[in-house]
Amino acid sequence: MHLTNHPVLGKDDRKTIQFYFNNKLLNAKEGQTIAAAIMANGIKKMGVSRKLQQSRGLFCGVGRCYSCFVTVDGLEHVLSCSTLVEEGMEVYSNLSDPDVRRGENEY
Repeated sequence: MHLTNHPVLGKDDRKTIQFYFNNKLLNAKEGQTIAAAIMANGIKKMGVSRKLQQSRGLFCGVGRCYSCFVTVDGLEHVLSCSTLVEEGMEVYSNLSDPDVRRGENEY
C-alpha cells in the first residue's frame, strides 16, 4: 500500500518505477528503499533464516540486524532496508549463505 495523500506531508507525486521481486513485477516510488517497496506491495517475507529456515523480513529498518538481506542484480546479501530501489532492478529472496569459498590459488 502506498500513501498517495498524507495529511501532513501532502500529496506524494514521486515518480512510480517498476522492479522485480522473485520474478514478479512490482511498483515502487522513486526514493523508496527496497524493503519499503516490497512491503508496500504486501510482501512481508524477504527470505529464510540460515539455521532454522524460518521467515525473515524487516526488523530494525536501519541496517543493524541483517534480517532483511536480499540478492540484488546478482549481488548477494544486500541490506534491503538501506538500499534504494531502482527502475528494472531484479531482487530475489536470500535463501542461503553467500558463497565465500575460494579455490586454493585465489586470494
